[in-house]
Formats: sequence, C-alpha cells, structure tokens
Amino acid sequence: MADLIRVGMADYKVGQAPSTIISYGLGSCIGISLYDPQAKVGGLLHIMLPDSTQARPTDNPAKFADTGLPLMLKDVLALGASRSRLVAKIAGGAQMFAFANATDIMRVGARNAEAAKKILKDLNIRLIAEDTGGTYGRTVSINMEDGVYKVKTIDKGEKEI
Repeated sequence: MADLIRVGMADYKVGQAPSTIISYGLGSCIGISLYDPQAKVGGLLHIMLPDSTQARPTDNPAKFADTGLPLMLKDVLALGASRSRLVAKIAGGAQMFAFANATDIMRVGARNAEAAKKILKDLNIRLIAEDTGGTYGRTVSINMEDGVYKVKTIDKGEKEI
C-alpha cells in the first residue's frame, strides 16, 4: 500500500511513487504541486501568504510563496527530478470571508494565487492546471505514481486537474 504523506498549513513535503501527498483545508491558502512525470517524484507546498517581505519575520519559510517554493524545488530536485521536466498545478486561493470596504490586503486568496503563478514563471516551471478562487475550501492531493492532482470540496465534489 502506498504511503499517504500529510502536509500541514505552512508546510511542504516531497515524495516519490507510490506515495500520495495530501493537504487538508485550503481556504485562502494555495496548494502548489511540483511533479516530474519521468522520475515520478514531486512535492506539495501549502502556502498561507504570498510574500515574506510584507509580513513579520518568521522562522517558517514554507508559510510564504516566495520562500517556500524555492525550498521545495531544491528538495524535489534532490530526489531526482529534472527541472526541465517539472510541471506545476495549483489549487485554493478562495475568498473565504466577505468584508465591507475590502481593500487589496483582504484579497489574500487572489494574492496567493497571483504570487504562486509569478514565482513559478520566474523559476521557469510550467503551470499546467489550476483550480483557484471561489468562496469554498479545498483538500488537495497529488499521486506520485501518475501526477494526478485531486481537488475535493464539500459542496462541489471532487475533480482532477
């Protein structure tokens, strides 16, 4: 039986086939997966915020897109992935609460999604699928055997991206 590797909030894990990596309860957070289909290795990062420079200092770089993604990339490459074969998928980034007179700072989900896309582009990693936005939470998993990225929601069911 394949291992189920759990990723907490502001955390990431890497693995290889036949493992599946899962993260529960993404609201405004984003689940960013990296996967090498030939080596069958990858990772899943659960970011909470887009940019470490706009937040209080933290000892947890996985909390931010700009610091967490390069860390996970390094670990995925160390497992045998080839940077040129890596593909990314993202999900999450919901607007979980409505605010009267909301400012851009309240758009955490949208800002997380934008940051994830920008950093992937800067790292020259192809984003091949996404399921972002909306007003609902998600649970995501990536199967290291085939790269299938599942997105589960309470009201909208399950889909593969």
